[in-house]
Amino acid sequence: MTLRISRPAALTSLALAMAAGHAHAESISAPADTIVVTATRTPQPLANVISDTITIGPEQIAESGAGSIVDLLQRQRGIEIARNGGAGTASSVYIRGANSNQNIVLVDGVRIGSSTTGAANWSAIPLTAIDHIEIVYGPLSSLYGADAIGGVIQIFTKKGAGAPAVTAFAGYGSDKTREADATLSGATGGEHSFNYAISAGKEKSDGFSATRPGASGYNADRDGYDKENVSGQFGLQIAPGYEAGALFLHSKLESQYDNGASSYDVRSKAELETAAVYGKARFLPNVDTLLQYAESQDKGQNWSSAAATGYSRIDTKQTDITLQNDVRIGDDVLQVLYDHRKEEVSTNGSDALNRDRTTNAWAASYNARRGASLLNASIRRDKSVYGSKNTGSIGYGYDITPQLRATASYGSSFRAPTYNELYYPGYGNPANKPEQGKNAEIGMRWDDGVNALSASYYHNALTNLLVSTTPCPYTGDKTSCVYNVNKALLEGVTIAAATKVAGVNLAANLDLQDPKDDTTGKRLQRRAKKHGNVTADYHIGALKTGVELEFSGDRFDDNANKNRLGGYGLVNLYATYAFNQDWSALVRWNNIGDKQYDLARFYATPGSKVFAGIRYGYK
Repeated sequence: MTLRISRPAALTSLALAMAAGHAHAESISAPADTIVVTATRTPQPLANVISDTITIGPEQIAESGAGSIVDLLQRQRGIEIARNGGAGTASSVYIRGANSNQNIVLVDGVRIGSSTTGAANWSAIPLTAIDHIEIVYGPLSSLYGADAIGGVIQIFTKKGAGAPAVTAFAGYGSDKTREADATLSGATGGEHSFNYAISAGKEKSDGFSATRPGASGYNADRDGYDKENVSGQFGLQIAPGYEAGALFLHSKLESQYDNGASSYDVRSKAELETAAVYGKARFLPNVDTLLQYAESQDKGQNWSSAAATGYSRIDTKQTDITLQNDVRIGDDVLQVLYDHRKEEVSTNGSDALNRDRTTNAWAASYNARRGASLLNASIRRDKSVYGSKNTGSIGYGYDITPQLRATASYGSSFRAPTYNELYYPGYGNPANKPEQGKNAEIGMRWDDGVNALSASYYHNALTNLLVSTTPCPYTGDKTSCVYNVNKALLEGVTIAAATKVAGVNLAANLDLQDPKDDTTGKRLQRRAKKHGNVTADYHIGALKTGVELEFSGDRFDDNANKNRLGGYGLVNLYATYAFNQDWSALVRWNNIGDKQYDLARFYATPGSKVFAGIRYGYK
């Protein structure tokens, strides 16, 4: 079946979403006082954000029973995933059809990712260290620079506040999956309050075979993983309006994968490190200044065979210096930003990759509210070895009623060529240019404290798409190469709804999209035309029970659209029980039908899995 998202159909879907039935119930949308940072780089109520934004709170994460952050993100609207096996293997996250390297990932404001692949190492991000997550959909290059084509995902680790608090969790599940974490947090209070949070966690699993019969490297052995992490945040109120702080995260992942029937322990080791120091100052009553120095490192080692050539190492380091000034003009905010970013790559392979590059950027944005109208606009100029890029965006929201808001926005974005695309021997081309995107979007949102409904239509046109091809068409000395040739269109409608009926909390989301390569007419690799989620949960005193349905249409594992991956539907069950204020238990049963499905061709996915745990905590 061919699904084409036409503009009339998209507008009809918006109208249908806003006309969806509703019931009398308490509000189950995000709390009205929810504060988000990512959409504008400054704290503001979620209710005042124009960009399509969602938050995943601590309670959702605690109840998820997810084996990884990738599993958690898969249940969110607008997001698809691909993975080469279990929770410890290589993973990709697609936002609104955008590739994994066309999205930005931040940890506490620190950008992470590999400069050689352009994507974050999702498997190395520890779920146990996360407090909450913000996801902003759509292009944000005018705020964050290169690669923010599909959206930005910001991960926040745990932060201290109030009286000293301890939380801890321990769990066990299928495949001998073990998990434990603990956090100590709090704040001293007073004129010079010092807040602190220190967390540590460990996950280990025997796993299952990463591949299935038919894969070139198939091996029937189990491919497990071992992940451990430690993180911390510290802040000191020097004086009213003045604050200094530091934060860090270290995560180490050792995982196994398949590379043939040999008894050799084929494995990889990844380390993710972030660190930052910052100072905040209010030099004038209406001006807040932030100065931050941050580093992130993405280190990878691989042992594919016992031979000396079977070992490889690639380390990426990013250094950022950010100076941000927020000027309040009445209720409006003018933001002026300078950002300096340096990327360094070190590898035991080709010296062509052992180099660095810097990007310097200036940006400005303005956020205003006038009665029922919301307005934001931003511009940015990035200058690097691939040239200078100008990006901008403008968004408008109008409160038709206190419950109903209409939004419209337009923004440009770009993705910088990776080190592999520029310099990899026999493949890269230093003349490659950045990919470019132009996105137009309209949306409607309803929230009456009883029901929450939203719908968005987006049209994101990409040009200068970097494509890998074999043989190389423009030179005879390369077997394959990557170059700017294609155009792509990411177009779709996202619909979400939440309500409460007869005591049951209900929520659902549906994505209808048409992510395709406009040059070839083919659908983009591993992206479905429709996917979504349905959840329902019910409280009975201290017991909370829930059911989730995840579903996706078919996808193709290759750009030529020859290798089809079938659609699938998964059903998950979970229950939590609070023994008292401090102690609670979680039981989760994922994929209760033991459905076999594919996220990548010939790679295995989790079957029916059970996980249970005990949580302790007080605040």
